[in-house]
Amino acid sequence: MGKKDWKAKAKALKNALKALRGSTPSAEGSAATAKAAKPVSPLAPAHFPDLPVIKGAEFAAIGAGIKYQNRKDVMLVRLAPGTTMAGAFTRSTTRSGCVRDCQTKLATRVPEGAGAAIIVNSGNSNAFTGAVGDKAVAAVTGGVAETLGLPASRVFSSSTGVIGEPLPFEKITTVISTLAGQLSEAAIQGAAEAIMTTDTFPKGAAAVVQGDGGPIHISGIAKGSGMIAPDMATMLVYIFTDAKISATNLQKMLSRHVDATFNSITVDSDTSTSDTLLVAATGQSTAAEVKGPVAKAFEAALRGVMMNLAHQVVRDGEGATKFVEVRVTGAASDGDAHKVAMAIANSPLVKTAIAGQDPNWGRIVAAIGKSGAEADRDRLAIRFGDILVAEKGWRHPDYQEEDGASYMLNPELLIHVDLGLGKATRSVWTCDLTSQYIAINADYRS
Repeated sequence: MGKKDWKAKAKALKNALKALRGSTPSAEGSAATAKAAKPVSPLAPAHFPDLPVIKGAEFAAIGAGIKYQNRKDVMLVRLAPGTTMAGAFTRSTTRSGCVRDCQTKLATRVPEGAGAAIIVNSGNSNAFTGAVGDKAVAAVTGGVAETLGLPASRVFSSSTGVIGEPLPFEKITTVISTLAGQLSEAAIQGAAEAIMTTDTFPKGAAAVVQGDGGPIHISGIAKGSGMIAPDMATMLVYIFTDAKISATNLQKMLSRHVDATFNSITVDSDTSTSDTLLVAATGQSTAAEVKGPVAKAFEAALRGVMMNLAHQVVRDGEGATKFVEVRVTGAASDGDAHKVAMAIANSPLVKTAIAGQDPNWGRIVAAIGKSGAEADRDRLAIRFGDILVAEKGWRHPDYQEEDGASYMLNPELLIHVDLGLGKATRSVWTCDLTSQYIAINADYRS
């Protein structure tokens, strides 16, 4: 088959996919209208939350036309002098220049009393772009450093979007001054909107902890919808607090909870090149330094914000209609609990059955068996919520198919597997796999 034949075949396939979405190859106007009117996930929160102002953190967002038209696609955050930073990143061996630059800067000695900044663009991930990509990172972070009067080592950047295309960084550098002039402590929602790609809603979460001498506030934003799997998940997360806390302690707290939150979600089992989680503590609260009982409360609140944002990413999974917890108990080891949970959560057969509201528990049995974890047919049990489906190597005698089918109609589901071998447990969160996921990703670069 010649090159022209391949192109014709590819075009025909794309047109067929468009037809499945309810448009036709000739209905260009209808297709454009459908894209413009992208529906919000049925699992989305009712509204963006009222996030507490974080003193010492200012936000701005703007449309630079990097890929998207008539929408915000660049956001800037200015952080007060003395801000401490912590982070976690993708472990992808093809991670982007932004990720590598952030990792280097977090490991660099911080100038005394220095402030910091974060600049993020959507529409282009600047990943797998070689030396050109590194040049783009340097130009963008250098432009922010010069405009805000910061050391270049204290400007962190992220990019999200298409892989392998040079970032038109001039579109970002030309709006930095405008962004700087719009910085406001009250503009965090705009920042959340600017980092979205295929997301259908901006994501935010917050907590307040009573410290010694006053309240400590935490506000976080995130983006993520597809290419979601450990490590970490295509996910950008920025969490801000006015707590007084050292970078070392902040990093320890963050690292302790990444595994159970952002590394326990999956939409499609694909790990991104750009995953970034940054936490910034401005130290502007009236409360004393975080320590003792307050440290425990603060860490619990930080974990809560992380978990909330992680769950919102799954709720916005591309094409998702079901939010699913896969809970594994009774495993012989933590590793085995994780293997079984992820095998179920990532199984296309399980996920499509959930999309079809089909209680096909045999697919769960198959996922357990392929996981590589220790399992015994005669000791494991499977439940849909409170419904005991199978145990002792066979379907439970009281289980009725109509009960399982009725349960599958719920928008939020629990699949519980007890392996009956030990005390290890693990929960992961996923969503169903629908035809809309195919439609979104078939047209992602169109």
